[in-house]
Amino acid sequence: MTQTIRVIKVGTRGSDLALKQTAQVVTALRELNPTVKFEVNVVKTTGDIKRRENIETLGVGVFVRELESALIDSRIDIAVHSLKDMPAALPIDFKLAAVPIREDPRDAIISKSGESLNDLQAGSIIATGSARRKALIKLARPDLEVVPIRGNVPTRLEKLNEHNGPDAVMLAAAGLNRLGISDKISAYLPCMEFVAAVGQGALALEIRTSDSQTFDIANKLNDYNSYKAVSCERAFLEIVGGGCSAPIAAHAEITGNKIELSGFASTPDGTESIRKRVSGDTKDSISLGRQLGEFFVNKGTRKLIKGKSGN
Repeated sequence: MTQTIRVIKVGTRGSDLALKQTAQVVTALRELNPTVKFEVNVVKTTGDIKRRENIETLGVGVFVRELESALIDSRIDIAVHSLKDMPAALPIDFKLAAVPIREDPRDAIISKSGESLNDLQAGSIIATGSARRKALIKLARPDLEVVPIRGNVPTRLEKLNEHNGPDAVMLAAAGLNRLGISDKISAYLPCMEFVAAVGQGALALEIRTSDSQTFDIANKLNDYNSYKAVSCERAFLEIVGGGCSAPIAAHAEITGNKIELSGFASTPDGTESIRKRVSGDTKDSISLGRQLGEFFVNKGTRKLIKGKSGN
């Protein structure tokens, strides 16, 4: 009797980076599930359609909502996300089935002449689409001009070649690595000090909560330490709020059975900020994230990220 081969539909955004990282995920899933067939379906999201709008005005989940709608309608079975694009808490209908091994979580600077952030001349223009990066840049280098930028990675890099373009752009190292263009990086920023976005460098495989078969298939790709680290970061963000469009960040690193979490929040212009690090046992990663989140809330972070005094 011929065995029926199950077909799993994998949903992704249509950008070069999204397609590249989804192809890597599907290749790994096929190796782990040789009797399952995987098909890739491209889903357009609000963030892709409204490319010219400032990402901060589009709200949380602009790269996620349409993929979740496709999950609900069973047009796809797995949604592949950049984890930093996801809300800290998922609706009850969805769950994370896997977080594969995390890519480099650091921010990277790409400059016209190869300068690092510290080496850029006063008055230089640096472009970023992130409120978090803008605030951290202004804290480190208040003498630089920070301008907004939208578009996919190649589009942002092309801005460096324009006559009136920026002197540098700041992007996630993970995306540059996945696209095979890490040679363009001028310098990296240490992600416990220049605190990385929650989930930066990590991918997420999201499924319907009720779909236990797909969970078993996707969960084979889960990396324990990556999952624990991002769970700690997301627990912090769930308490504080704000999402990926706010000047707020948390990054966790695991060494053995110990986890350290670095948190950051500021006013949008970077003039006032809060920083703190905590550490604990890996098994307590979620409670550690919540603990740091409560500290930030008590310090007035929710007002701070809206441009008001934190106290």
